[in-house]
Amino acid sequence: MQYLNIKETILEQIDAGLLVASQKLPSERKLAETFDTTRITLREALSLLESEGRIYREDRRGWFISPKPLKYDPSTNINFVTLTTNQQRVGKSELINAKMVPANRQAITLLNVPALSNIINVNRVRYLEDRPVAFVTNLIRPERVTHLLNHDITRSLTDIYKQHYGLVYQKTDYRISSTSLLGPIALHLRATAGTPAMLIERINYDQNGHIFDCHLEYWRHDAICIESTIELKQD
Repeated sequence: MQYLNIKETILEQIDAGLLVASQKLPSERKLAETFDTTRITLREALSLLESEGRIYREDRRGWFISPKPLKYDPSTNINFVTLTTNQQRVGKSELINAKMVPANRQAITLLNVPALSNIINVNRVRYLEDRPVAFVTNLIRPERVTHLLNHDITRSLTDIYKQHYGLVYQKTDYRISSTSLLGPIALHLRATAGTPAMLIERINYDQNGHIFDCHLEYWRHDAICIESTIELKQD
């Protein structure tokens, strides 16, 4: 099939270093002319490469070669900037908003709070080498961190919890699932609506075993590689 041949040709050029990380591909019209094919066939090839994490698309900007993914272990509690620095990458987080809001059904379930409760909602965008790769929502039980919004929320929440409230992460329940980017999340990540993504949900417990916040991390799926080490218990 022609779209498979197109895919393999582009993949060979990526692997050979002829197409490098973050490089913009020619327009779809130009690529279709190069491969003497239709836009429909070309898009089948590009969609396959996107699903394999080798290229990504930015809304109204076109297709780009995916950089090496960030190694990510949800079972650890390293802040994002430290995580990227340890891997010789450049990362930053940008605060979008932080406010008290009524808990929706998802927050009620994850935080185990009563209906009609208020929670603190903090939204950030994470960048790798100036590319937005993750939209992160923190849902926080306000009774555990009174006056949290009076602090500098642009800082690491983990550090604020520890320094001002004596709270540390003792246990985390996490779940990884596939999803797609829609609405404001897609907009902040410069993605087209429906772009495949990875959702990492983390429910965090303090040193006394009480839930005090949870993270919802919507990642461009090509930007991270989930890696973890476990010690197996012997029978």
